[in-house]
Amino acid sequence: MKYGIAIFPTKKLQDFANSYRKRYDAHYALIPPHVTLKTAFEIDENDMKTVTDELSSIAKDTAPIPLNIYKVSSFAPVNNVIYLKVDPNEELMSLHEKLHNGTGYFNDNREFSYVPHITIGQKLSDDEHSDVLGSLKMTDITHEEIVDRFHLLYQLEDGMWTVYETFRFGKDC
Repeated sequence: MKYGIAIFPTKKLQDFANSYRKRYDAHYALIPPHVTLKTAFEIDENDMKTVTDELSSIAKDTAPIPLNIYKVSSFAPVNNVIYLKVDPNEELMSLHEKLHNGTGYFNDNREFSYVPHITIGQKLSDDEHSDVLGSLKMTDITHEEIVDRFHLLYQLEDGMWTVYETFRFGKDC
């Protein structure tokens, strides 16, 4: 089974992202707007307790993280993905590193540099990508919030992602 780790922003930001995702994101129905911390990976069922214990430990050692959205950007020309750019602040980048530079499931080679973002459009034609991106770049987008948890997700047979377990940040949780 495939698992992933993500942060879900507040409903206000999810509603804003979904106003674009409904039309421009082919994965709109599969997962709510999110910031991916760790892309899809496999977990052996026998290792689940070890993995969730490690995630609990990482969460306890992590303070709440500021999530700042400050513009629309794209991964073009690599691919036609349009996203809300998340400030790669020290706290967020540190959490991402903990989920990749540990041991076992949290020690892996990443294919790309980490660019924290919330996808709002993907699998667009070149013309549609250019039109939508041009329009959105003129929109003033600023949003700030504090996130206090991340989620271990798993993928269902129909492709939908759902929360397996939630991990709150901080020692008192």
